[in-house]
Amino acid sequence: MQLRRQPLPAPRPGDPDPAAPLLVLLLLLALQGAAAAPAGPGEPEDSGWRQDAEFPRGLLSQAARAALHFFNFRASSPSALRVLAEVQEGRAWINQKKEYKVDLVFTTELYNPEEGKEHLGKCSARVFFRNEKPRPAINITCTRLIEKKTRQEEDYRLYKYMKQLKNLLDVVSIPDSHGHIDPSLRPIWDLAFLGSSYVMWEKTTQFLHYYMAQLSSVKQWKTNEDAIDFDYTVLLHEFSTQEMIPCHIHLVWYPGKPLKVKYHCQELQTPEEASGTEEGSAVAPTELSNF
Repeated sequence: MQLRRQPLPAPRPGDPDPAAPLLVLLLLLALQGAAAAPAGPGEPEDSGWRQDAEFPRGLLSQAARAALHFFNFRASSPSALRVLAEVQEGRAWINQKKEYKVDLVFTTELYNPEEGKEHLGKCSARVFFRNEKPRPAINITCTRLIEKKTRQEEDYRLYKYMKQLKNLLDVVSIPDSHGHIDPSLRPIWDLAFLGSSYVMWEKTTQFLHYYMAQLSSVKQWKTNEDAIDFDYTVLLHEFSTQEMIPCHIHLVWYPGKPLKVKYHCQELQTPEEASGTEEGSAVAPTELSNF
C-alpha cells in the first residue's frame, strides 16, 4: 500500500515561525565570520599574538618616543610640544612575523617649560611596530598640559611675530657652534621641531629612533596666503647607528590648522633616499584625543 505524504499544517496566528531557528543560526555564523575578518590596512591581526615577557630592552621608550612624535605632529602647536619624561608601565606582544604590539603609560613634559609652572602630563598609547618597517601605527590619549585658550594665544603670538618680520628669514645654523640658541630664534627652532616630528615618526622603527640635532639653511618664503611657509634643512641624529641624516623639509603652518609637511632625506648608509608628504588631518590608522 502506498503511503500518502500529508501536507504540513499552516501556521496559526501566534505560532513561532519554523524558519526562525535557521535564521538565528545563519546570523550567528555571519557574526562569527565578521569577527574573524582580517584587520584593516596597517592594523595587526588579532590572531597569533602572544605576550612577550622578555621583549627587547628599550622597546617601551622607543614606543613612547614614536607616539610623542606623532602626537606633536598632529597637535600642530609649537607652544605645546611634548617630550618623554618617564615610562611608567607597559606590556608587549609579539607575533610570528616578529612584529610588536606595545601598550604603555608614560609621563611627558613640555619641550619649553616655564619656571614655576606644572609641566608634567600623562599619556597612554598603543604602538604597532611592523618589524623593521618604518611609520608605526599609533593610538594615543594624553591629558592636557596647558589650557586650550592659553595654547591658542601663544601660537597666535608666535604667528604674529613671524609674520611681522621685516626681513625674510635666512638663518645659517641653529644652534650655533657653542650649542646656544638665541631667544629670538627659538620660535624658528620650535616650528622646525614641529615639522620634523612628522619625519621622525615616519622614519621610526622598533630598532631606530631620531632626534633633531641641528637646523640649517632656514628660509621663510613669502606667499599670498596667511600661513607661515618655511623651507629648511635639519640633521636628524639616528639612534642606534649614531649617523646624522640630512633632511630637507618644507613646512606650512597656521594656528589651529593641520600642519602640512613635505620632506626629502638622504640616507647615509645606503644610496637610497626617502621622501614623503603629509597633512595633519590625513593620517590613519591613528588617533589623537584629549588635547
